[in-house]
Amino acid sequence: MKKITFLIFLLLFAKELLAEDRREIGEGVTASHEFFLLASSLPEIKLAFTERLIFPFLQGEGFLTRDNNINLAFGAEISPVSLNGIVNTVWTPVAFFQLMAGGRIGSGWNIELYDSEFYGIGLNQPDDAGKSSVNGGGFDGLLWEVHTGAVLQTDLSALYPGDWHHVVFRSYHELNYKGYTRAAKGESWFFENDDGENCNGFNYYGNMLVGFQMPVFFNLAAILAEADLYLYDTPQRDKWGDNKIRWTFSGIFGFYAGKMIDLKLIAQCVTQRNYQESNWQDLYYRNRNIDKSNPLRLEFYRIVAALTYKFN
Repeated sequence: MKKITFLIFLLLFAKELLAEDRREIGEGVTASHEFFLLASSLPEIKLAFTERLIFPFLQGEGFLTRDNNINLAFGAEISPVSLNGIVNTVWTPVAFFQLMAGGRIGSGWNIELYDSEFYGIGLNQPDDAGKSSVNGGGFDGLLWEVHTGAVLQTDLSALYPGDWHHVVFRSYHELNYKGYTRAAKGESWFFENDDGENCNGFNYYGNMLVGFQMPVFFNLAAILAEADLYLYDTPQRDKWGDNKIRWTFSGIFGFYAGKMIDLKLIAQCVTQRNYQESNWQDLYYRNRNIDKSNPLRLEFYRIVAALTYKFN
Protein backbone atom coordinates (compact mmCIF):
# COMPACT_ATOMS: atom_id res chain seq x y z
CA MET A 1 0.00 0.00 0.00
CA LYS A 2 1.58 3.21 -1.18
CA LYS A 3 1.24 6.97 -0.81
CA ILE A 4 -0.72 7.11 2.45
CA THR A 5 1.17 10.11 3.86
CA PHE A 6 -1.03 12.66 2.09
CA LEU A 7 -4.11 11.14 3.78
CA ILE A 8 -2.61 11.89 7.18
CA PHE A 9 -2.49 15.50 5.97
CA LEU A 10 -6.16 15.24 4.99
CA LEU A 11 -7.01 13.99 8.48
CA LEU A 12 -5.48 17.13 9.91
CA PHE A 13 -7.40 19.19 7.37
CA ALA A 14 -10.66 17.42 8.32
CA LYS A 15 -10.02 18.37 11.93
CA GLU A 16 -10.81 21.98 11.12
CA LEU A 17 -14.05 21.02 9.38
CA LEU A 18 -15.16 18.90 12.35
CA ALA A 19 -13.96 21.21 15.12
CA GLU A 20 -17.46 21.59 16.59
CA ASP A 21 -17.26 18.04 17.95
CA ARG A 22 -14.30 18.64 20.24
CA ARG A 23 -14.92 17.77 23.86
CA GLU A 24 -13.38 20.04 26.51
CA ILE A 25 -11.63 18.09 29.26
CA GLY A 26 -10.38 21.01 31.36
CA GLU A 27 -8.27 24.20 31.31
CA GLY A 28 -9.03 24.78 27.64
CA VAL A 29 -7.78 21.34 26.60
CA THR A 30 -10.05 19.55 24.12
CA ALA A 31 -10.16 15.92 23.02
CA SER A 32 -11.65 14.04 20.09
CA HIS A 33 -11.66 10.52 18.72
CA GLU A 34 -11.50 9.69 15.03
CA PHE A 35 -12.14 6.52 13.08
CA PHE A 36 -10.64 6.46 9.60
CA LEU A 37 -11.37 4.09 6.70
CA LEU A 38 -9.52 4.13 3.39
CA ALA A 39 -10.32 2.01 0.35
CA SER A 40 -9.05 2.27 -3.20
CA SER A 41 -9.30 0.78 -6.66
CA LEU A 42 -5.91 -0.99 -6.49
CA PRO A 43 -7.48 -2.69 -4.39
CA GLU A 44 -6.40 -1.80 -0.83
CA ILE A 45 -7.98 -0.98 2.50
CA LYS A 46 -6.80 0.54 5.77
CA LEU A 47 -8.48 1.17 9.11
CA ALA A 48 -7.20 3.62 11.73
CA PHE A 49 -8.26 4.96 15.10
CA THR A 50 -6.86 8.27 16.37
CA GLU A 51 -7.08 10.02 19.75
CA ARG A 52 -6.48 13.76 19.44
CA LEU A 53 -5.67 16.23 22.24
CA ILE A 54 -5.47 19.98 21.60
CA PHE A 55 -3.70 22.23 24.11
CA PRO A 56 -3.88 26.05 23.92
CA PHE A 57 -0.35 27.42 23.79
CA LEU A 58 0.89 31.04 23.61
CA GLN A 59 -2.50 32.30 22.47
CA GLY A 60 -2.93 36.00 21.80
CA GLU A 61 -5.72 38.45 21.07
CA GLY A 62 -5.20 38.95 17.34
CA PHE A 63 -6.52 36.73 14.55
CA LEU A 64 -2.99 35.44 13.86
CA THR A 65 -2.47 34.05 17.38
CA ARG A 66 -5.87 33.56 19.04
CA ASP A 67 -6.01 29.86 18.02
CA ASN A 68 -2.38 28.99 18.79
CA ASN A 69 -2.18 25.42 20.07
CA ILE A 70 -0.36 22.11 20.22
CA ASN A 71 -2.22 19.24 18.56
CA LEU A 72 -1.17 15.77 19.73
CA ALA A 73 -2.53 12.75 17.85
CA PHE A 74 -1.75 9.11 18.53
CA GLY A 75 -3.37 5.93 17.38
CA ALA A 76 -3.15 2.65 15.51
CA GLU A 77 -3.79 1.53 11.96
CA ILE A 78 -4.21 -1.87 10.34
CA SER A 79 -4.26 -3.07 6.74
CA PRO A 80 -4.42 -6.61 5.31
CA VAL A 81 -0.60 -6.75 5.44
CA SER A 82 0.47 -4.41 8.27
CA LEU A 83 -0.11 -3.14 11.80
CA ASN A 84 1.28 0.23 12.97
CA GLY A 85 1.28 2.59 15.92
CA ILE A 86 1.46 6.30 15.03
CA VAL A 87 2.07 9.56 16.88
CA ASN A 88 2.05 13.09 15.41
CA THR A 89 2.45 16.52 17.00
CA VAL A 90 1.49 19.81 15.34
CA TRP A 91 2.43 23.15 16.88
CA THR A 92 0.67 26.23 15.52
CA PRO A 93 2.59 29.33 16.70
CA VAL A 94 0.80 31.59 14.22
CA ALA A 95 -2.21 31.05 11.97
CA PHE A 96 -0.29 30.69 8.70
CA PHE A 97 2.57 28.47 9.98
CA GLN A 98 2.85 25.06 11.67
CA LEU A 99 5.67 22.82 12.83
CA MET A 100 5.18 19.05 12.85
CA ALA A 101 6.98 16.01 14.22
CA GLY A 102 6.01 12.40 14.62
CA GLY A 103 6.69 8.81 13.81
CA ARG A 104 5.42 5.33 13.14
CA ILE A 105 6.46 1.85 14.27
CA GLY A 106 4.97 -1.44 13.26
CA SER A 107 5.41 -4.64 11.33
CA GLY A 108 3.70 -6.70 8.67
CA TRP A 109 3.18 -10.04 6.97
CA ASN A 110 2.80 -11.42 3.46
CA ILE A 111 -0.30 -13.02 1.99
CA GLU A 112 -1.33 -14.77 -1.21
CA LEU A 113 -4.76 -13.98 -2.59
CA TYR A 114 -6.32 -14.80 -5.97
CA ASP A 115 -2.96 -16.06 -7.30
CA SER A 116 -1.30 -12.75 -6.35
CA GLU A 117 1.18 -12.08 -3.57
CA PHE A 118 0.95 -9.03 -1.33
CA TYR A 119 4.10 -8.06 0.59
CA GLY A 120 3.70 -6.23 3.88
CA ILE A 121 7.29 -6.79 4.94
CA GLY A 122 10.54 -8.32 3.73
CA LEU A 123 13.78 -7.63 1.90
CA ASN A 124 13.58 -7.09 -1.86
CA GLN A 125 16.40 -9.13 -3.39
CA PRO A 126 17.26 -10.36 -6.90
CA ASP A 127 17.03 -14.09 -7.55
CA ASP A 128 19.37 -16.10 -9.81
CA ALA A 129 17.39 -14.99 -12.88
CA GLY A 130 17.72 -11.30 -11.98
CA LYS A 131 14.07 -11.00 -10.97
CA SER A 132 12.66 -9.51 -7.77
CA SER A 133 12.02 -11.83 -4.81
CA VAL A 134 10.99 -11.30 -1.19
CA ASN A 135 13.10 -12.46 1.72
CA GLY A 136 11.06 -12.23 4.89
CA GLY A 137 8.03 -13.37 6.80
CA GLY A 138 5.39 -12.16 9.19
CA PHE A 139 6.63 -9.95 12.03
CA ASP A 140 10.28 -10.79 11.32
CA GLY A 141 11.33 -7.20 12.01
CA LEU A 142 10.13 -3.70 12.75
CA LEU A 143 9.31 -1.06 10.16
CA TRP A 144 9.68 2.46 11.55
CA GLU A 145 9.75 6.09 10.51
CA VAL A 146 10.35 9.48 12.16
CA HIS A 147 9.75 12.85 10.56
CA THR A 148 9.76 16.57 11.08
CA GLY A 149 8.25 19.20 8.83
CA ALA A 150 6.68 22.62 8.44
CA VAL A 151 3.50 24.02 6.91
CA LEU A 152 2.71 27.35 5.27
CA GLN A 153 -1.01 27.95 4.80
CA THR A 154 -3.45 30.72 4.07
CA ASP A 155 -7.17 31.25 3.54
CA LEU A 156 -8.50 34.12 1.45
CA SER A 157 -11.40 34.53 3.90
CA ALA A 158 -8.93 35.91 6.45
CA LEU A 159 -8.65 38.99 4.23
CA TYR A 160 -12.16 38.92 2.74
CA PRO A 161 -14.51 37.32 5.30
CA GLY A 162 -17.40 35.30 3.93
CA ASP A 163 -18.69 31.74 3.75
CA TRP A 164 -17.87 31.56 0.04
CA HIS A 165 -14.43 33.15 0.24
CA HIS A 166 -12.50 30.12 1.49
CA VAL A 167 -9.83 29.77 -1.19
CA VAL A 168 -7.16 27.82 0.68
CA PHE A 169 -3.48 27.21 0.03
CA ARG A 170 -1.30 24.83 2.01
CA SER A 171 2.29 23.71 1.46
CA TYR A 172 4.04 21.06 3.58
CA HIS A 173 7.72 20.08 3.52
CA GLU A 174 9.17 17.17 5.50
CA LEU A 175 12.42 15.39 6.21
CA ASN A 176 11.98 11.79 7.34
CA TYR A 177 14.01 8.70 8.11
CA LYS A 178 12.62 5.24 7.34
CA GLY A 179 14.05 1.93 8.45
CA TYR A 180 13.55 -1.83 8.52
CA THR A 181 15.44 -3.59 11.31
CA ARG A 182 16.45 -6.58 9.14
CA ALA A 183 17.90 -4.45 6.36
CA ALA A 184 21.61 -3.70 6.16
CA LYS A 185 22.91 -0.53 4.56
CA GLY A 186 21.86 -0.34 0.92
CA GLU A 187 19.44 -3.29 1.09
CA SER A 188 15.96 -2.60 -0.28
CA TRP A 189 12.70 -3.66 1.34
CA PHE A 190 8.93 -3.81 0.95
CA PHE A 191 6.37 -1.91 3.02
CA GLU A 192 2.60 -2.33 2.64
CA ASN A 193 2.87 -3.89 -0.82
CA ASP A 194 4.76 -1.01 -2.40
CA ASP A 195 7.38 -1.37 -5.16
CA GLY A 196 10.04 -2.56 -2.71
CA GLU A 197 12.48 0.24 -3.54
CA ASN A 198 12.91 1.51 0.05
CA CYS A 199 16.27 1.60 1.83
CA ASN A 200 17.12 2.65 5.37
CA GLY A 201 17.85 6.35 5.18
CA PHE A 202 16.62 9.91 4.85
CA ASN A 203 13.88 11.02 2.46
CA TYR A 204 12.24 14.27 1.45
CA TYR A 205 8.47 14.57 1.14
CA GLY A 206 6.54 17.70 0.18
CA ASN A 207 3.08 18.63 -0.99
CA MET A 208 1.15 21.67 -2.17
CA LEU A 209 -2.63 22.03 -2.08
CA VAL A 210 -4.88 24.67 -3.62
CA GLY A 211 -8.59 24.35 -2.97
CA PHE A 212 -11.98 25.93 -2.49
CA GLN A 213 -14.06 25.22 0.62
CA MET A 214 -17.84 25.66 0.50
CA PRO A 215 -20.47 25.81 3.28
CA VAL A 216 -22.56 23.02 1.69
CA PHE A 217 -22.60 19.21 1.52
CA PHE A 218 -20.06 19.28 -1.33
CA ASN A 219 -17.60 21.28 0.73
CA LEU A 220 -14.17 20.93 -0.89
CA ALA A 221 -12.64 20.87 -4.36
CA ALA A 222 -8.84 20.85 -4.43
CA ILE A 223 -5.72 19.92 -6.35
CA LEU A 224 -2.80 18.33 -4.50
CA ALA A 225 0.73 17.81 -5.85
CA GLU A 226 3.17 15.60 -3.90
CA ALA A 227 6.89 15.01 -4.30
CA ASP A 228 9.05 12.18 -2.89
CA LEU A 229 12.82 11.99 -3.16
CA TYR A 230 15.27 9.48 -1.69
CA LEU A 231 18.13 11.42 -0.08
CA TYR A 232 20.37 8.44 0.64
CA ASP A 233 22.95 7.35 -1.92
CA THR A 234 23.11 4.00 -3.69
CA PRO A 235 25.79 3.06 -6.23
CA GLN A 236 24.81 3.84 -9.84
CA ARG A 237 21.38 5.02 -8.72
CA ASP A 238 20.92 7.09 -11.86
CA LYS A 239 21.01 3.82 -13.87
CA TRP A 240 17.45 2.88 -12.84
CA GLY A 241 16.24 6.38 -11.91
CA ASP A 242 16.54 6.22 -8.13
CA ASN A 243 17.55 9.89 -8.15
CA LYS A 244 14.30 11.05 -9.79
CA ILE A 245 11.55 12.85 -7.87
CA ARG A 246 8.40 10.71 -7.69
CA TRP A 247 5.36 12.92 -8.31
CA THR A 248 1.71 12.27 -7.42
CA PHE A 249 -1.09 14.56 -8.61
CA SER A 250 -4.53 14.34 -7.00
CA GLY A 251 -7.94 15.81 -7.54
CA ILE A 252 -9.81 15.91 -4.21
CA PHE A 253 -13.54 16.22 -3.66
CA GLY A 254 -14.84 16.55 -0.11
CA PHE A 255 -18.30 15.87 1.31
CA TYR A 256 -19.42 16.89 4.80
CA ALA A 257 -22.40 15.05 6.33
CA GLY A 258 -22.99 16.78 9.67
CA LYS A 259 -20.53 17.20 12.50
CA MET A 260 -19.35 13.59 12.59
CA ILE A 261 -18.79 12.34 9.03
CA ASP A 262 -16.34 13.63 6.44
CA LEU A 263 -15.79 11.85 3.11
CA LYS A 264 -13.16 12.53 0.49
CA LEU A 265 -12.98 11.06 -2.99
CA ILE A 266 -9.56 11.32 -4.62
CA ALA A 267 -8.40 10.61 -8.18
CA GLN A 268 -4.63 10.22 -8.60
CA CYS A 269 -2.01 10.14 -11.33
CA VAL A 270 1.68 9.39 -10.77
CA THR A 271 4.92 9.68 -12.68
CA GLN A 272 6.44 6.37 -13.75
CA ARG A 273 9.91 5.71 -15.13
CA ASN A 274 10.44 4.53 -18.68
CA TYR A 275 12.99 1.73 -19.10
CA GLN A 276 14.95 0.44 -22.05
CA GLU A 277 14.00 -3.18 -21.36
CA SER A 278 10.67 -4.43 -22.76
CA ASN A 279 10.39 -6.93 -19.87
CA TRP A 280 11.23 -4.41 -17.13
CA GLN A 281 8.34 -5.57 -14.89
CA ASP A 282 10.06 -8.97 -14.52
CA LEU A 283 13.42 -7.54 -13.46
CA TYR A 284 14.73 -6.58 -10.03
CA TYR A 285 14.52 -2.79 -10.14
CA ARG A 286 18.28 -2.21 -9.96
CA ASN A 287 18.74 -4.39 -13.05
CA ARG A 288 16.67 -1.97 -15.13
CA ASN A 289 18.06 0.82 -17.31
CA ILE A 290 16.11 4.06 -17.45
CA ASP A 291 15.48 5.63 -20.84
CA LYS A 292 17.46 8.85 -20.40
CA SER A 293 15.99 10.43 -23.54
CA ASN A 294 12.43 9.96 -22.20
CA PRO A 295 12.78 9.07 -18.48
CA LEU A 296 9.26 9.73 -17.14
CA ARG A 297 5.61 9.35 -18.08
CA LEU A 298 2.39 10.29 -16.29
CA GLU A 299 -0.29 7.63 -15.82
CA PHE A 300 -3.44 6.98 -13.84
CA TYR A 301 -2.80 5.47 -10.41
CA ARG A 302 -6.00 4.93 -8.39
CA ILE A 303 -9.32 6.20 -7.07
CA VAL A 304 -9.45 6.55 -3.26
CA ALA A 305 -12.34 6.91 -0.84
CA ALA A 306 -11.31 8.22 2.61
CA LEU A 307 -13.93 8.38 5.35
CA THR A 308 -13.41 10.09 8.72
CA TYR A 309 -15.93 9.50 11.50
CA LYS A 310 -15.48 11.64 14.59
CA PHE A 311 -17.08 10.95 17.96
CA ASN A 312 -16.70 11.86 21.64
